[in-house]
Order: sequence, then structure tokens, then C-alpha cells
Amino acid sequence: MTAFSEALRKAFGERARKNVSLAPMTTFRVGGPADWLVETRSSAEIVTALELAHRAGVAVTLLGGGSNVLVSDSGVRGLVIRTRGGEVKALGDSRVRADAAVTINGLVRWTINRGLAGLEAWAGTPGTVGGAIHGNAHFGGGLVGDLVTDVRVAAVDGTMSDLPRAAMAFAYDRSRLQQSGEVLLSAVFEVSPGDPATLRAQARESLAFRKRTQPLDSPSAGCVFQNPVAGRDVVPDGIPWSAGALVDRAGLKGVAMGGARVSPTHGNFIVNDGTATAADIRQLIERCRAAVFERFGVRLREEIVYLGEPA
Repeated sequence: MTAFSEALRKAFGERARKNVSLAPMTTFRVGGPADWLVETRSSAEIVTALELAHRAGVAVTLLGGGSNVLVSDSGVRGLVIRTRGGEVKALGDSRVRADAAVTINGLVRWTINRGLAGLEAWAGTPGTVGGAIHGNAHFGGGLVGDLVTDVRVAAVDGTMSDLPRAAMAFAYDRSRLQQSGEVLLSAVFEVSPGDPATLRAQARESLAFRKRTQPLDSPSAGCVFQNPVAGRDVVPDGIPWSAGALVDRAGLKGVAMGGARVSPTHGNFIVNDGTATAADIRQLIERCRAAVFERFGVRLREEIVYLGEPA
């Protein structure tokens, strides 16, 4: 590890740090340390970090905006690459390219300010472009992958490839990246000309809906479970095809384990009261899953991603 440490320090200077707590970098505000953490500022730096880790045989974990993940209390071994910075660029009037580290909210603001329509409904979405593409984020019945034309990715050894949307295996909460281990560097989105004032109004409506229906004032990772999928799941008559509704009707809204609680606002959100551990949250997730299966026969699948091994 000494040679790897030296190479990392040479490439990134003080941005290469050892034994760094990841809790402040996640929206859940829980989790242990990374063996090594590098905060990259560009796609080229992401590739450099991947190359160094690959040559040294060091495991790599990507962390973007820190939403939609639960970091183990014991932390994450190897190198954690925290993507930061990045830019957005218009490719004519019908496409926009955004680097993976750009926040979804930043991308939405950029397009609205330039009168480009197509992404305004995603206002208020936590996390980055990279995280949204990795999990094919969904909102209001739409999937972010439906807006993508092509992407640039890097393999675990840093080799870059350009892929069309058809090669991304997009499905509900799914993408190619979850199986391939590739890292998103940038994505191109379809847009069209629009009136900035109208787009801002639509973005405000999206934000207002989120504020009404989600516990945005408490630390959480976003939705914990995927919604049931027709053809894959069977939901009893009279029950909405919604993970939050299933948790609610199983009587778990407001239920707590340690410092973790099922939000009284939305049954598919678990919130941290400020004292929760990752173990508290994971135990509560399992309790919700077991209760929903016992009551309704539906097996809930996580939408959040676990990073590191449970202590």
C-alpha cells in the first residue's frame, strides 16, 4: 500500500487523505471512514484515480452527492473517489452534456437559465448526474435514462468508452453500470427550446410537491425501497403499487429503532434523528421488509445502495 499511497499523494496532493469519515459526505449523515479518499475535480482525474488503484490492486468505491447510499459503520475499504466539480455544455439546441459530478439541481438550473426544456421536472432531485444515471433515477413516473442519448464511461482500469443509450440497459432503478463496474464520466441529455419563466414555474411545482410529500428537513437517503413492478410482483387489490403505501399500511410509519425512524411524512423514507447508526437504519429496513412481506406477501427490494460491509 506504500507505493499506492505515494502515487496517490503525488497525483492529488492534499486531496488524497487517509481514514476520512464518510458520514458528513452522505445525506444520511452516518457511516465509518474510508481507508483512502480522493476528491476529483474532472473526468481526467477520475480516470487517473482509477488507473492508480487498478495498478495497485486496490478496490474502488464511487461517492457522488451522498444520497441514495448507506455507508457501513465500519467504513469502506480501499479507495473512495468522491466526484466534485464538472461542467455543463450545450451541444446545439437539442442536447446538453453534463459531467458526472454535476448535481442534478445544478444541471436543472443551467438548462432553465438558458431556455432549454426537458429537465425542469427534476428540480429538487438530490445527488449528481453520475448517481442518477447509475440508478436510473425515477420521479413522477419518468426515468432519467429516458432523457439520455449517450454517455461516456470509464472501466475499472480507466479505459474510456462512449456508449449510446441502447447499450446502457436502462430499466426501473437499473443501469448497465451496476453490473459492469464502469464509472460514468459524462452524459448527454435531450432538450428542446423553452421559455425560462415557464420552466421556472414547472420547477417550482416539482419542488413544492417534494416538500409536501417528503421529509426534506431530516437526514435521509431518499426512498429506501423500489416500488413494486407489475409482472414481477403481486400486490393485493386495494393497495397502491407503492413501497411507501405498503410500509404505511403495515403500520410502520413513525416506528423507530435506535436513532432511525420511518418518516411520519412518507413511509418509504427512513430518517436519522441525529443519533442513528448505519446498523440502526439497516435493522429498521429489515423490519419494514419483513412486516410488508408478512402482511401483504410483497418482497420489497432496496433502492438505496450499501457501501462497505456491516460491522
